[in-house]
Amino acid sequence: MQTIDLVPDLIRGALDLERTAEGLLPHRLPAWAREQYPDPQILMAESQPSGVRLAFRTAATVVELDTHRTVVAYRGAPARPEGVYDLVVDGDLTASASTGGGTVVTVDMLSGAAETAPGPAGTVRFALPGGERDVEIWLPTHETTRLVALRADAPVRASSGTGRVWVHHGSSISHGSGAAGPTRTWPALAARAAGVELVNLGFGGSALLDPFTARAIRDTPADVISLKLGINVVNADLMRRRAFVPAVHGFLDTIREGHPTTPLLVVSAVLCPIHEDTPGPGMPVFENGAVRFTATGDPAEVPTGRLTLRVVREALEQIVAQRRATDPHLSYLDGRELYGEADVEELPLPDALHPDAATHRRMGERFAALAFEGPFRTS
Repeated sequence: MQTIDLVPDLIRGALDLERTAEGLLPHRLPAWAREQYPDPQILMAESQPSGVRLAFRTAATVVELDTHRTVVAYRGAPARPEGVYDLVVDGDLTASASTGGGTVVTVDMLSGAAETAPGPAGTVRFALPGGERDVEIWLPTHETTRLVALRADAPVRASSGTGRVWVHHGSSISHGSGAAGPTRTWPALAARAAGVELVNLGFGGSALLDPFTARAIRDTPADVISLKLGINVVNADLMRRRAFVPAVHGFLDTIREGHPTTPLLVVSAVLCPIHEDTPGPGMPVFENGAVRFTATGDPAEVPTGRLTLRVVREALEQIVAQRRATDPHLSYLDGRELYGEADVEELPLPDALHPDAATHRRMGERFAALAFEGPFRTS
């Protein structure tokens, strides 16, 4: 087995690579952005490598990857499934695996307090069919993953990109909560269907119109960009309509500084019954070993500016309509076209907030059709 240098050309989907004592840590926000507001939630989310993958060409028949993972557990909630590594060979998902060891961080969702228990690195091993092939190893969506070592029984070289670059920003659903694996989040499924290279900036609990996120998108090469906005602003009870509308304009203004004519799609939240007409904050409720979310705001305060998903969708649609007068490359998509009223009975949200694997598949298929055969379509 040959040890392969973990050079940046082998890693896609990350905006920054940090060398740490445990290994090479991919980040989905650059260092300067992480320094501006070191909030534990965004730091956790951006270091979880949703959409990040090793991509190379090789004739190897065996490849091994040593990693040191950080797993987040929530006190009182059922354990999350093990993180999944997906092996993609010549564009096809051929195997999945998990690794053990790593550091476990146990978080109290109500107080935010956390306890850390360190552990060793682990290894995933994949068999390959041999012959020169394009290989990708997609990292787990919800485990901060330090890359320790890569080995193969034949030389490895970076592979070329397969198409246009799609930069997507969103919340935990975009991050991959509830998906069956890293290639089976709805953005990854849509990217594969459309034949584009995904940069997934979906941050669980952290799609909050942060200016540093807008600047990171501004500075990232992209052929098409989408922004899925609304749910985190509502369930964090972060702002009122008076602040929300100018914040969205500012977010778009910043992105346009670096991408003045790039097709840009604003997507509102998918249907979430608990927040359609009830403001946040959203709170977890633990019952019978499971967690469900509930909205705790007062609907009577909506006329005074409290945000619900209906209010946010109306505002986003109006913002895009206003800006299209001078920005013809800007479009709007109602998120309920990805998951709406007709889907609730068949595919209910298991915890009242996040979808399951089947819903990710449906959303990915629908987004590929609505966006990449619509505003993102090439002539």
